[in-house]
Amino acid sequence: MLRHMRSFIRLVRAARVLGRHDALVPAPFREEMPPLLLAAMPLAKLRLPWEPVPDVLDGSDGERLAAALAELGPSYIKLGQFLATRPDLIGADLAGDLTSLQDRLPPFPTERARAIVAEGIGRPVDELFSRFSDAIAAASIAQVHHAALAPMGEETSEREVAVKVLRPDVETRFADDLDSFFLAAHVIERVYPPSRRLQPVEIVQTLADSVKLEMDLRLEAAAMSEMAENISDDKGFRVPKVEWDLTSQRVLTLEWVNGIHASDRAGLVAAGHDMAKLGTQVIQSFLTHALRDGFFHADLHQGNLFVDPDGTLVAVDFGIMGRIGVNERRFLAEILFGFIMRDYNRVAEIHFEAGYVPRTKNAQAFAQALRSVGEPIFGRPASEVSMGRLLAQLFQVTEQFDMKTRPELILLQKTMVVVEGVARHFDPEHNIWESAEPVVKAWITARMAPEARLEEAAAGALQIGRVMANLPDILDRAERAARIFANNVDEEGVRVRSVTGHDKNRTHPAIWVAIGALATLVLTKLL
Repeated sequence: MLRHMRSFIRLVRAARVLGRHDALVPAPFREEMPPLLLAAMPLAKLRLPWEPVPDVLDGSDGERLAAALAELGPSYIKLGQFLATRPDLIGADLAGDLTSLQDRLPPFPTERARAIVAEGIGRPVDELFSRFSDAIAAASIAQVHHAALAPMGEETSEREVAVKVLRPDVETRFADDLDSFFLAAHVIERVYPPSRRLQPVEIVQTLADSVKLEMDLRLEAAAMSEMAENISDDKGFRVPKVEWDLTSQRVLTLEWVNGIHASDRAGLVAAGHDMAKLGTQVIQSFLTHALRDGFFHADLHQGNLFVDPDGTLVAVDFGIMGRIGVNERRFLAEILFGFIMRDYNRVAEIHFEAGYVPRTKNAQAFAQALRSVGEPIFGRPASEVSMGRLLAQLFQVTEQFDMKTRPELILLQKTMVVVEGVARHFDPEHNIWESAEPVVKAWITARMAPEARLEEAAAGALQIGRVMANLPDILDRAERAARIFANNVDEEGVRVRSVTGHDKNRTHPAIWVAIGALATLVLTKLL
C-alpha cells in the first residue's frame, strides 16, 4: 500500500509538470477522451506562482512533451526516447519530435565514479589506470571518463581508454519510476478502454526490459563483441575493442577512439574526408548489419559515431541493439528491392508469403495500395526521398489490410530514419536508394544461390527429422489420449462406450478423428 502511495505521489508531480507544458494528453488523443476530462484540461495548465514558465509553450505537441519529459528527469527521458521508436503507437509526428529528446544530465562527482570503478573491478583506480579524468559526457544511466593504461610488456606508451560508469543508485531511481509507470498504465487501461489499443502496460514492460539490459554494462560489452565478430572482415566500419579485464556490471572499459565526431561536419571537411563516401558507408554498413547479420546498432545517430583518420566509421554506445530473424530479413530485402524496381505485385506477394497479411485479403488491391506509397517518391530529388519514411507509410497501409504490428521492423524502420539523417548530414544530396541497391541486391542474390538453398534445405530436413524422430511417441500419446476421450465423451448426458462385445477391441471412430487431426497438424508443420 505504501509503495502504491509513493507511486501515486510521483505521478501527481509528473502530471503537474506535463500539465504546465500543456503535454498531459497530446492533441491526437484528446478526441478520444471523455467529455468531463476534456473539460478539465485547462485546469491542468494552470501554473502556480513558484513554478517555472515552460520555454516551448508555443511549440508542437511533441516539442512540449519532450520539454516536459526532460524536466522530469532520467526515467522520463528514457520513456520519451522509447516512444520515439514506436510511431505505430503514438503517430509519426509525435515520434519525430521525441527523437530530438537529448539524454544529457549533469555529471556526478568523479570521486564517486572512482569508488564505483574500484568496487566493480576489485582494485583501486590508481592501480588500474595511469590517468583518470573527470566526466567528459553524462547521460541518464551512465557517464564516461577518459583514462589511460600504463605500458605493459612490449608497449612503450600509455594506452588510452574510455571508462563508462553507471550512475550511483540508478537502479533504485528507475525502479521507483517504473513502478509509477506501471501503476499509471494499469489504471489507464482499466478506466479508459480506448487506451487499450495502445497497450500501455506492454509499453512499460518493454521499456523496463530495455532499461534492465542497459543497466548491466557487461551486456553492452557482449553486444560490441558480437558485432565486432560479425564485421571482422568488413571495411569502412568498426567497433572499439572491449577491455574485458576492466569491465563489470557497473563499469565498461573500451578502446579510446581518436577520431572526429560525426556531428562535426566542418571538422570532417577540413580533415579532407570524402563526405559523399561517408554518406554511402553509413547507409551500406547499417543495411549490411541488418540484412546479413540480423543484428544492428539501433541508436546510430551522429552522437554515437566517430570518423577515424583513415575514414573508417567507429560506433559507440551499444546500449540499444536490434535483432531481426531470417524471415524478416528476406521480407525487408525483397520489399526494398521491389520498391527500387517498382514491382508492387512482388512486394504484395512477399507480404502474403511471409504471413504478414492474411490470405483472405485481395492481393491486387494490396498491390494498388503499395503503389500509392511507392509512386510519389519517383521523380523527386534524392534529398527528398526517405527509405525509412517510406517504410513507415508502408506499415500504415498494411494496417488497413490487418497486418499486425511487428516491433522489430518498427525499430529497424526508426533506426533507418536516423541513419538516413546521418548520411544526409555528411552529404545533403545523398541518394539513399543508390547506396542501398547493391547491398539489397547482393543479399537477395546470395540467398538465391545454390549454397544458400542447400543450407535452407538442410535446416528444413533437420526440423523434419526432429519431428519424425518424435512421431511414434506423439502418435502413441495421441492414441492413448483419444481412447480416454472416446471412453469419456458425454453427449447429451450419455457416455459414449462400446455397445456390444464385438466393439471391445475395435478402435473407436473418435480415436481416428483425433489421430487424423494430429497427422494433419504434423503434415502442416512439415510442409
